[in-house]
Amino acid sequence: MAREHRMIEPFESSQVRSGVISYGVSSYGYDMRVAPEFKIFTNVLSSIVDPKNFDSNSFVEFEGPICIVPPNSFALGRSVEYFRIPRNVVTITVGKSTYARCGIITNVTPFEPEWEGFVTLEISNTTPLPAKIYANEGIAQVLFFKGEEEPEISYKDKKGKYQGQQGVTLPRL
Repeated sequence: MAREHRMIEPFESSQVRSGVISYGVSSYGYDMRVAPEFKIFTNVLSSIVDPKNFDSNSFVEFEGPICIVPPNSFALGRSVEYFRIPRNVVTITVGKSTYARCGIITNVTPFEPEWEGFVTLEISNTTPLPAKIYANEGIAQVLFFKGEEEPEISYKDKKGKYQGQQGVTLPRL
């Protein structure tokens, strides 16, 4: 399906593991990578995080091969891969165990039928220590579920606000 529907680009048809946090096809899913583009949350200007009125003073932008997430803090990243989800598929994404065992939690909301774009990744450092995130390496595993029938309304049909997102995408109302 990945090739037939151009679901994942670039697509790694086998798991890459040598010297990196693994990425590519796994047993029942796909391990996506995090791009070297981050928004790291900070409290320098004492901003309030408000999903209805998001203030860009809440974070600092960073690009590089390693992102340091401060203790008990949070960063947004994006996937290296661009996803195109078929109309009869939905996904659930879970963080990689290598990061989870270090107290780093990666949250991603489901990719709804006919959603497409780069994935915005929510990366939480739950530890009292700074944490390293390695760009261009595995960050989370996407699990794909094929429905018996197509949904009445897809993400594309309802003109979802995150359709076709390109970079690290902030909350929209």
